[in-house]
Amino acid sequence: MLAYIVRRLWQMLPTMLGVVVLVFVLFNWVGGDPAYILAGKMANAESIANIRRQLGVDQPYHVQLWIFVKQIVTFDFGASWATSEPVSNIIATRLGPSLTVLIPLTLLETLIGVALALAVAFVRGSLTDRLVMMVCTVGMSVSILVYIIAFQYGLAYQLGWFPVQGWSDHFAENLLRYSALPVLIGLAVSVAPTLRLFRSFVLDEVGQDYVRTARAKGLGERRVMWVHVLRNAAIPILTYVMSNLPALLIGAFLLERFFGIPGIGREVILAVERSDFPVIKAITVYVAAATMVFNLLTDLLYQAVDPRVKLA
Repeated sequence: MLAYIVRRLWQMLPTMLGVVVLVFVLFNWVGGDPAYILAGKMANAESIANIRRQLGVDQPYHVQLWIFVKQIVTFDFGASWATSEPVSNIIATRLGPSLTVLIPLTLLETLIGVALALAVAFVRGSLTDRLVMMVCTVGMSVSILVYIIAFQYGLAYQLGWFPVQGWSDHFAENLLRYSALPVLIGLAVSVAPTLRLFRSFVLDEVGQDYVRTARAKGLGERRVMWVHVLRNAAIPILTYVMSNLPALLIGAFLLERFFGIPGIGREVILAVERSDFPVIKAITVYVAAATMVFNLLTDLLYQAVDPRVKLA
């Protein structure tokens, strides 16, 4: 196991190097000169030169690339161009609000999706199965913006069950009060595609030989579904959940923006609007690294769920 982990970490280095080079090229050759963006329309050549010198973009490209690599290794991307706040502090302070929404959302989405998938697969081919799939199709056809506006207006503004938006300094209040409606909206958006996907995973296992053997031994249908089928369907389910976790930090930017949640997704939008390259580069690199780490964790979870899986 240890040898496998070391080998996988070693294999991540070329991938990470490719990400670093790609990000560097995009921001230095495609993104334009940041000095002109920061200087404004009325700046003269002298002020632009001063800004370029302060940012270090007047250095040769190989020097700038080495500086970028050192920033990644030391986790120090300098200061934000827009607010002068250290980028590391921005990410550290924005990560908590994002996780406060995303962890409950991911847990509830997975539990509800698995339970409903097994229940629907249990009555597969019936009228109930077809109606549930029809509702899922309709739900997936509605934009997340429609859910946000409808829930925010109806449940928050009209009924007053939730705050329209806001965030506080207290974790319990944020979790139980301010993140409740965003999590509810996230579930309304994500449960339908998750249910359809998990149902397909379950149905792929239902037709396997081990299921027929279990039924032939006289095991009840509920035990077959909740024990034998679920254990094998858990492998693709884990893959889906784990691979989605890093992207969720960025993908929830609409929820964070509409509800005033100071998370990573909202910070990305602000950074793009301000052309705040240090923040964008840092988050891009961190998300790429997190994706590779979560892929490794997924493989290790495979082994934990099913010891028959051989890690190579």
